[in-house]
Amino acid sequence: MIPDRAEILKIVSFRTSRSGGKGGQNVNKVSSKVELIFNINDANFLNEDEKALLKSRLEKRTAADGCIHIISQEDRSQLLNKEKTIVKLIGLIKKSLHVQKKRKPTKTPKSVIENRLKNKTVKSDLKRSRKKPSMD
Repeated sequence: MIPDRAEILKIVSFRTSRSGGKGGQNVNKVSSKVELIFNINDANFLNEDEKALLKSRLEKRTAADGCIHIISQEDRSQLLNKEKTIVKLIGLIKKSLHVQKKRKPTKTPKSVIENRLKNKTVKSDLKRSRKKPSMD
C-alpha cells in the first residue's frame, strides 16, 4: 500500500542545517537544507512483506541504523525543501514496491511469418528485374 502524506509525516523526522552553494548572505543566515529520516521498521502502514521488499531493494540507500536519509537543499525555502523530501520518499516507496508482471512468452503467428517471407520474395524479384541482363 502506498502511504499518503499524512501517514508519512507521523513517522518521519526532519533535521535542518545550513545549505552550501549559491545564495549569498541567505546561506549564512537560514537553515534551509532539510534531511528526512525514515525508519522502515516504524512504518505501521506497511505489512511485513512490504517492509522486507523495501529493505532488500533499498539496502544501498539504508544507513547502518536501518534508516533512509533523503536530503534536499535545492531551494532557498526550508518549507519547499521539506516538501521535496516528502515527494522523493513517496516516489522511492512507490518505485520500490512496484512488482513487475511476469512476461508471458508468445509465438509469432504463421500468417505473419508467411507474409514477411512473401514480401521478401516480391521485393527481391523487383530488384532482380532492375538489373541489366548479363551477356552469357
